[in-house]
Amino acid sequence: MGSRLLLSAALLALSAPVWATKKIDLDYRVRLLPDADQAEVSLRLEQGERVRSLSFNLGDKGYFSDFQADGQWQQEGAGRGTWTPASGEASLTYRVRISHPRNAGDFDARMTADWALLRGDDLVPSATLNQSDGTELVARLEFELPEGWKSVETGWPRIGKNRFRIDNPARKFDRPTGWILAGKVGTRRAKLGETDVTIAAPVGEKMRRMDILTLLTFVWPEMQAVFPRDPGKLLIVGAGDPMWRGGLSASNSLFLHADRPLVSENGTSALVHELVHVFSRIHDTDRSDWITEGLAEYYAIELMRRAGGLSEQRYQKVREHLIDWSEDVESLRGESSHGAVTARAVLLLQALDREIRQSSQDRHSLDDVARGLMRLDQVSTADFIAISQNLMSEPSEVLDSELLR
Repeated sequence: MGSRLLLSAALLALSAPVWATKKIDLDYRVRLLPDADQAEVSLRLEQGERVRSLSFNLGDKGYFSDFQADGQWQQEGAGRGTWTPASGEASLTYRVRISHPRNAGDFDARMTADWALLRGDDLVPSATLNQSDGTELVARLEFELPEGWKSVETGWPRIGKNRFRIDNPARKFDRPTGWILAGKVGTRRAKLGETDVTIAAPVGEKMRRMDILTLLTFVWPEMQAVFPRDPGKLLIVGAGDPMWRGGLSASNSLFLHADRPLVSENGTSALVHELVHVFSRIHDTDRSDWITEGLAEYYAIELMRRAGGLSEQRYQKVREHLIDWSEDVESLRGESSHGAVTARAVLLLQALDREIRQSSQDRHSLDDVARGLMRLDQVSTADFIAISQNLMSEPSEVLDSELLR
């Protein structure tokens, strides 16, 4: 009897930390102020004493201002600020500039009298969270829209009018990352696989919503076959000039300039390229951006081919273009890969896929490499080579290249 009681007590002690987890509400409220090109952002903690501090990376652009805090706010050097919340209900309020001009005169975030297009990462900067043991923050996001603005869209699940649930299991500090579009907005919605897809753009910006939805419908099964992931929600946003004339993805959303063709004359697709980033979530390190960008461009071509949107003759024309474009590239290694370097990376990946298939008697392909990379937090060139050669019965001749030194 005594031994049973001791065992029960031990089991209760082991279980106590799980039972003792305290869920604390963290409410974000965003009031958009188009006349000032700003947003007023408020973070409200249900029990401030459960959070020892939040140290924010404010950057060096001067976008954040007018901090007011329950507790202590300390602005530090190198673009950092730390909030030590007061006990009980505590809030931190500040203002942030919305429009972000780039060197070329275009914008990667913009607010007009009728709409705002931005990333949540810029509303709430990244932060280091120091909290009491056993604390779990339950984050929600709510918008207060200007008069006449109809709606707001994010890549997060909607839980009410202009309200969203923010939950990222990979983070202790949940913040509203990803693209956000608010104002006078037109949308198209569909369910693809298990994912709720929303395509949204400001009214009058000539975003080809139905064209995008049609292309996604064709490519989606092929995308899921390579990258076995079912996002709960995906938001695709866009606008015309003077927004940046490209594409940019986040974990739950992507931006595409309204004038970008869904399929370019060279046979690739910026839409599918960014969608590969969303599905794969592969992050590179050690001067290996060629992996991330090369795979995205490789599958932007390959998945179109598999879906029947690219004939064999057209595929060979695409390869000829890549060969001509990248003939002067001597190395793929670097912190940023684009243009001719990415084109050369695609050619290497095509050759590697053929080599893996031949070496493994078609049991494996580059798809298996991509799925292996998805399991890593960060991917280096050495990781890529190791995973690739593990699928082969012999060392890779393709990867024994000066391009990867």
